[in-house]
Amino acid sequence: MRPICTRCSTVGRRVFSISARLHSQKPIQQILAQPTWSVASLLPPDDAHAKTETPITRTKLHHLLRLSALPLPENEAEEAAMLGTLHSQLHFVRDVQSVDTSGVEPLYSLRDETTRGIEDATIGLDQLAQALQKEARFGHKKRPKRSRDAEPDPETVAAEAWNPLETASRTAGKYFVVQSKKAEL
Repeated sequence: MRPICTRCSTVGRRVFSISARLHSQKPIQQILAQPTWSVASLLPPDDAHAKTETPITRTKLHHLLRLSALPLPENEAEEAAMLGTLHSQLHFVRDVQSVDTSGVEPLYSLRDETTRGIEDATIGLDQLAQALQKEARFGHKKRPKRSRDAEPDPETVAAEAWNPLETASRTAGKYFVVQSKKAEL
């Protein structure tokens, strides 16, 4: 088994040693009595702030907060807490970026791409049977046409009756209103 990241290599060895111990005669309570891993290994060491390549300054923090439309810190203690949180998040991101992904096929989207997941997401004729029964064939080419006399599905009626403008704070007729500043020349 190849290690995913630097801290996971020891975890992998621990997993193998635990599985080997499970087959031994030790009771499970004795095996689980001592933890083999801690979430503290995900946190940066105390001296990590000095090791970062580019230190995050107060102006850079304020710039990032403005870009994110977040409020600026009210005092120095809150600013120090934000900087500490940002340093630990950057440590985590760098740790994720250091993972060896060679040979791993990238995801196309965040969904279950296993065979079972694809089968569950596939729409077949069984799911479409109700909609196909509402169609009639007509013309020389036997094109399908939805019959209007059929009673509409309540889910379809609810979906078509949705008004996207009801959540808007300002509208003008059937349009959203977005207030913006004119560019100063």
